[in-house]
Amino acid sequence: MSILGFTAQAQKTTGKNSKTIVLVHGAWSDASSWDAVTPLLKAQGEEVINVNLAGHGKDTTSFAGITFQTYVDQVKAAIGNRTNVILVGHSFAGLVISQVAEDVPAQVKELIFLAAALPHDGDSLLGLAKGDPASHIGKSLTIDKEHGAAIIAKDAAADIFAADAPQQVQEYIAANIKPEPLAPLATPVHLTEKNFGSIRKVYIHTVNDHAISYPAQQYMVKNSKVDKVYTLQSSHTPFISMPDKLAAILITESK
Repeated sequence: MSILGFTAQAQKTTGKNSKTIVLVHGAWSDASSWDAVTPLLKAQGEEVINVNLAGHGKDTTSFAGITFQTYVDQVKAAIGNRTNVILVGHSFAGLVISQVAEDVPAQVKELIFLAAALPHDGDSLLGLAKGDPASHIGKSLTIDKEHGAAIIAKDAAADIFAADAPQQVQEYIAANIKPEPLAPLATPVHLTEKNFGSIRKVYIHTVNDHAISYPAQQYMVKNSKVDKVYTLQSSHTPFISMPDKLAAILITESK
C-alpha cells in the first residue's frame, strides 16, 4: 500500500508542476511547421499545443479582419487557464509571444525565441527588419497595400527560409508559400519591465539564417535580458532540418 500511496503522491506533484509547451509559427508559415518536432516532445510526456494563426495554412480568414491582436487572442485562448506555460515563438511570433507574456505574465513560465524577433516596447516586425540588411527577405518582398498582403517571391522562398532542407522540401515551400497578412507585421508591441521584463527568456540562434540574419539575432540578444542562449547550425527552419536537436533544447528547457 505504501508504495501505491507514494506513487499517487508523486503523480499529484508532477501534475501540479506540469508544464505546457505552446508552439507559435512565424510569418509565411503555419502550424504544420512543427510536425516533426511535436511527436518528439509528446514522447517525453510534454503537453504540446500548436497554434495555427488566422489566415495561415488552411485557415481562410479574410486578411481584412486579421490584426496583431487576433494572433495574441488566439494564443491566449489556446493557453486558457493553464499556468507554467512555455511559449515558443518562431520568427515573427517572437512579437506575438512577447505580447501574450505581457498580458498574462502569471501564466507564462518562460519565453523561447527561435530565430525570432526579440522586441522592446514599441517594436514591430517591419521596424526590426529595417535593422537587418543581411536578411534576404527585403529584395524578394512585395507589399500589396490594396489587399493588405506581404508577398515573398516564390523563387526566393527556399533560399530565405530553408536553404538547408532537402530538395523536395524546398520545392514544396516554393510552390506553397502564401501571402502574409500585412497589418500585424507593422503593429508595435506594448511591453513593460514589470510584466514582460520579469519572465525568463531563452534564445535559439540559427547561424545560417537568411530570414533573420545571425548578426541581427545577436544584436537583439545583446540588447535584451536573455537568460540562456542555444545555437543551431541551421537555416531559419531548424524544425525541418534538425527537429531532433531543436526538440532536445525544448525538452531541456521544459524540465
